[in-house]
Amino acid sequence: MGCGLRKLEDPEDSSPGKIYSTLKRPQVETKTDTVFEYVLLDFSLEGSRPTVQYVASLSELPQALQPYYTQGYVLSALHPIILSVGRTRSLPFSLLYRAILARPRPSKQTASMCHSVPVLRVEEWPLPGDSLTGDTVRALIDRVNSSARGGVRFVGSVLQQVSGITNGRVHSPKRGCRSPPRTPPRTPPGDRELEENTYSPDLRLLVFFHSWAPGCAPLDSLACQYHQGALSMRVSRKGQVVSALEADWLELTAAYYRKGWSLVDSFVYWDTPKGEPVPRSLEGLFVYEERSTSPPANDTIVVEQWTVIEGSNVKTDYGPLLHTLAEFGWLLTCVLPTPIIRHDSDGNLATKQVVFLQRPVRSQTSGQQRNQALSVHGDVSSRSVSRAVSSPVPPEELSPTAGGIGGFPVFGGGYPSALSHLEEGGFEQEEGKAEVTCM
Repeated sequence: MGCGLRKLEDPEDSSPGKIYSTLKRPQVETKTDTVFEYVLLDFSLEGSRPTVQYVASLSELPQALQPYYTQGYVLSALHPIILSVGRTRSLPFSLLYRAILARPRPSKQTASMCHSVPVLRVEEWPLPGDSLTGDTVRALIDRVNSSARGGVRFVGSVLQQVSGITNGRVHSPKRGCRSPPRTPPRTPPGDRELEENTYSPDLRLLVFFHSWAPGCAPLDSLACQYHQGALSMRVSRKGQVVSALEADWLELTAAYYRKGWSLVDSFVYWDTPKGEPVPRSLEGLFVYEERSTSPPANDTIVVEQWTVIEGSNVKTDYGPLLHTLAEFGWLLTCVLPTPIIRHDSDGNLATKQVVFLQRPVRSQTSGQQRNQALSVHGDVSSRSVSRAVSSPVPPEELSPTAGGIGGFPVFGGGYPSALSHLEEGGFEQEEGKAEVTCM
């Protein structure tokens, strides 16, 4: 299942965006009973800008997002926009983060459910060493499960490098983990090892949860369990820096989506231990949520998309496509940032992110799923990326229900389908076979 991997192209190959899905396009654009609305907010740890809100620490996010929670939005994913993994110095905007909030479009039915809006809380877990290992990640998942048994739901995490536990000053965001050592693994650390402060940790993990007042939690949010899943990619490098990647996203996630699980977080071993050969592949872990009820299987969409930063603001990203897919009931659950960074033809900084969305399988299409891949080709420029996922929208067609921070309003009806700007040829494929143009 999934895309058929081909030989990795030259790292200079610049595709503005690719979409992979378990469905054909007509099925992707099928209306469902649920329509989502999204707000995309950008936060900086190093100063405010016209479209970016300053926070001294990501621990302040619950307070910063509270006005949106009162409107029924909840945090769906949080990720750094720029990763400086493998580079000798941090890049500009390394302390810039994106929060994606979602809510079902309000209706008479959902209006009576406002009491179930959760409270966002964050915990700081100090970690040993200067990078994560596979054993540590597995121990973190065990600790997340321990917390979940107390009636909370795991939202996601952000890994940060700090100068020491005394002042907690953030140096730069890191989303990577060190590759497992080539020696027998040690016994996985437990909660006590993660919590003890007898060492001077270089890393801390900010872990976000949703909690509810007693008796107000949705039934499917009680006693959730979290599981690990394999994550592997082929990569090209320039020195130590990852310059291109290729992964069979559908194959990696299919078995878990068929169980009705949700992909909620990811860890990638971006760093290479000193003295070891530079690998041509990278490993990591996906984190999946299993709810206490028995939800239907999920269809999925995976988007490889460039984010372009012009000046100090995000100019082009996955936002327009996300708002379009929201009309068809697609829920974003995870964003995997990558250290792939280039400059477009205008000199703007461009970085690649991988976005994961899901939607319950519709009964009439459950027997007709197809592994499809959409490809869009062009220069890595803000103009070509914009053409790939959206077209300009006249101001009168926008109907924001929440504005202000970040400059990314929630779009109402009338927004043209971003999918219509993808190459139609990507859907015309042989029965049961997906000819994929992967990066």
